[in-house]
Amino acid sequence: MISILLRRFFLISLVALFSPVAQSELSIEITKGTEAAVPLAVVPFGYSGSTTRSPVNLSSIISADLTRSGLFKALRERDMLAKPTTANKVNFRNWQALGQDYLIVGSVNEVMGQYQIQFQMLDVFKGEGLLGYRLTVKKNELRKTAHHISDLVYEKLTGKKSDFSSRIAYITTTKAGVNKRKLYKLLIADADGFNPRAIASSWEPLMSPSWSPDGNKIVYVSFENKRSAIYIQKLSDGKRTKIASYKGINGAPSFSPDGSKLALTLSKDGSPDIFVLNLKNKQLLKLTKSYAIDTEPSWSPDGRSIVYTSNRGGKPQLYIIPSQGGRSSRLTFDGDYNARGQFSSDGKSIVMVHANRGDYRIAIMDLATHTLNVLTAGRYDESPSFSANADMVLYSSKKAGRSVLSAVSADGRMHQSFTFDSGNVREPSWSH
Repeated sequence: MISILLRRFFLISLVALFSPVAQSELSIEITKGTEAAVPLAVVPFGYSGSTTRSPVNLSSIISADLTRSGLFKALRERDMLAKPTTANKVNFRNWQALGQDYLIVGSVNEVMGQYQIQFQMLDVFKGEGLLGYRLTVKKNELRKTAHHISDLVYEKLTGKKSDFSSRIAYITTTKAGVNKRKLYKLLIADADGFNPRAIASSWEPLMSPSWSPDGNKIVYVSFENKRSAIYIQKLSDGKRTKIASYKGINGAPSFSPDGSKLALTLSKDGSPDIFVLNLKNKQLLKLTKSYAIDTEPSWSPDGRSIVYTSNRGGKPQLYIIPSQGGRSSRLTFDGDYNARGQFSSDGKSIVMVHANRGDYRIAIMDLATHTLNVLTAGRYDESPSFSANADMVLYSSKKAGRSVLSAVSADGRMHQSFTFDSGNVREPSWSH
C-alpha cells in the first residue's frame, strides 16, 4: 500500500470545472452505540397551517441529532403512550413508566408564511421544566432551526457546545460520461448529511478541503495548467481566489484559528516544507528546513503551534513547531506511522492516522500523558477530522471495497457509517 503521505504528492494533474453538478444523497447509520446513553423522548411536534403537516419533521431531526451524539437514546414514536404538545398536557407518570429521563414537547404554527415554533424540555422525574424557547423562522430555515434546538438541549444537559448546526466537506468520486471516467466533486453538507451541494467538480482528483474558522470559505488544492495550486472559495457566491501556485508542490492548506493565515506545504525551494502564508500581505514564513517530506500542517487552537507530518526520522511521524518559527519537537513514537494530526478544540489532544504492521486506524493522543487511544479497527482508516467540540471524529474508511465516511466518538464507544447512493467518499473536513 502506498502511504497516504506520498499519495498526496504524486496525484496527476486536473482541470477544475465549476458548473452545477448532481448531488450525492447521504444517510447516517449508527453501527455501534453505548449502553450508558441517557433515555429521552422527543414527542412529535403539533402543527397547524396551510398544509396537513409541517414541511419539516422537527422532532425526527432532533431525535436523530441527539441519538447520533452517543450520549442520548431517543424513544421510538411507536412506543410512546401519549403525544402531548405542551407541558400542561404531560402526564409525567406515563413517561416515568417508560423509563425516560427527559421529555421534549413542542408545536409549529404557520402564520402568513412564517413558522412559529415553541418547545419545552422537561425533567420527567422532577416533573419540572428545564428549557423553553419560542422562535419564528422562514420555511427554508426549519431544518436549521431543528438543529439549533438540538444544540440547546445538548448544551443544557451536558454543559458543552454541540455540533448539530455544523457542516461537513468531502470529496466524492463517481464514474460518469460515455467513457465512464472518474468525476471528482467537492461537496459540503449539513452535519447530518442533508442539503449536499457541490462547489467544485473535475475529471481528475481534488484534494485537501479545509474550512475557514467562520465557515464561509473552503480552501482546497486543485491542479490547472499542469501545476498544483491552492484556492480559497467563498460559499456565498462561489468566487474563488488563487492563493498559492509556486513551482512544485502546493498542498495541505489549513486556516489559522483567526482566519488571517494559512499553513501549507510548498516544495518551491526543493523538498516539501511547512510554510505560513499571511493572507493580508501575502508574505511567506518558512517554518521547516529539511531534506525530508514535511506536510499536513494543522494549527493549535491558540494559534501558537502547528502540528505536521514528517518522515525525517525514517518513517512518517508527528512533529510540532511554533507558528512564528523555532525548533521542531517530535510528538509520536508508537507505531510505524503517525500522520494527519489535528488538535482538539481545547488543545488537550491530537487525532491522527496511526499505523502498526500495515493497519491504518484512527487514534487520539492525550498531550499531557502522550497516551495513545486507538478508536477504530479498520485496516485503511484515514483523514480524521475533529468536530468543533471534539466529541466526535469524522474519517474515511473502506467498506466492501469502497471508500466511505465514518464517525467515531472520542471515547471510541459510538460508531457511525455515512452511506452514499454511489461512488467513493474521501477527505472529510468538519466545520468549526
